[in-house]
Amino acid sequence: MADKGEHRMTGGVRPVEGMKNLLPDKGPSASQALTVATLFPLGGFLLTLAGLALTASVIGLVLATPVFLLFSPVLVPAALLMGLAVTGFLTSGALGLGGFSSLTCLANIVRGLFQRTPDYMEQAKRRMAEAAAQAGQKTKDAGEAIQSKAQQVTGRT
Repeated sequence: MADKGEHRMTGGVRPVEGMKNLLPDKGPSASQALTVATLFPLGGFLLTLAGLALTASVIGLVLATPVFLLFSPVLVPAALLMGLAVTGFLTSGALGLGGFSSLTCLANIVRGLFQRTPDYMEQAKRRMAEAAAQAGQKTKDAGEAIQSKAQQVTGRT
């Protein structure tokens, strides 16, 4: 009876059978086993090297701390000077690159204007000729209007 109760609680699957479904049907392949066998010792070796590097760093820091404290009046300004010098070089390089790219952009714009100038000149000449023709026509019309009014005035008197 207790077995049936467990059977109902797991949704119709016995606990042992449920665990069998989670496990793969077959073991790892030969290439997977070879990979693990190769990488496990390599990982251990690298972990050992990391531990040795950490130990050496701590021992070096313990030995170098008195030297740093003794020479700190010289080292701190020297470190600040080096930091400012590097910052200055990087800033000048960045500003030079920005100026160079600005000049390149300006040169491309000017080159584009000079390449398009003949087309613009032809359009400008055509527009000026049309404007001159319109101005001449308007002048001719205004002269004819003045002449006709003058004839009307002289014809009345």
